[in-house]
Amino acid sequence: MATVIFFLVHWQASVFFQSFFQHRYCAHRQFAMGKRTEKVAHFLAWFVGGSSYLTPRAYAVLHRMHHAYSDTPKDPHSPVHHPNVFKMMWRTKTIYQDLRLGRVVPEARFDGEVPSWPLLDQKLNGWGTTFTFAAGYAGIYALLGASWWMYVFLLPLHIGLGPIHGAIVNYFGHKLGYRNFETKDSSRNTLVFDVLTMGELFQNNHHRFGQSPNFGARAYEIDPCYQVMRLLGAMKIIDMSGSQKMKLPAKGKPEVVEEESAPSIAATGVEPAE
Repeated sequence: MATVIFFLVHWQASVFFQSFFQHRYCAHRQFAMGKRTEKVAHFLAWFVGGSSYLTPRAYAVLHRMHHAYSDTPKDPHSPVHHPNVFKMMWRTKTIYQDLRLGRVVPEARFDGEVPSWPLLDQKLNGWGTTFTFAAGYAGIYALLGASWWMYVFLLPLHIGLGPIHGAIVNYFGHKLGYRNFETKDSSRNTLVFDVLTMGELFQNNHHRFGQSPNFGARAYEIDPCYQVMRLLGAMKIIDMSGSQKMKLPAKGKPEVVEEESAPSIAATGVEPAE
């Protein structure tokens, strides 16, 4: 039981920092924070991400491409154009690695305004680091008295938490669920209370209001990551005073969809695709 609790706690911590730092801050700049706070958040994202840490720049470029080309053939991870989640994530991995290793140069509109820490993002972000963290997890499993099946079935999932979170969000968030907003893509809100991925499965809301730090639009749509961010804001650790606010369409009236929501990310200079 202790090992399962460790896995679940690390799952939540990992998905929180990926959502808070790589997604909402690095890719979208939905809020502001000072340079020292940014360094602390960057380190925690690396340490908690561990064996499956995702480099902020590669993540941000990939995600901005996803918004610009959402559910079109140019989308780096769309279930609409892939027969299953495995093929979708293989393409995602290929594009991510090309960006991380500098094998391709992204469009200028997708690049820039992303924190860089060469020690964490380059020197301590390879197979050696992955194996070190994986060995650490296995050691904790041993200390907690894990059963054999946990090493066989749970540990591999533990080592790949980052990509697993991405697979769940990008596949089910564009495949299953309901829609609050009419958008040009197939984004869905998969869960009405999203603890599993810290609010990331409110994909339809997010694609309609890409700069809003709160992914929940209705009263019953609780975004756990945003609740933590509200606390950090109240403590003056981050600043959300200029953040975009999500707004539901007036009851009984058709919504007028603006171009900003689906393809562009205003704060990072991303313009809609032609």
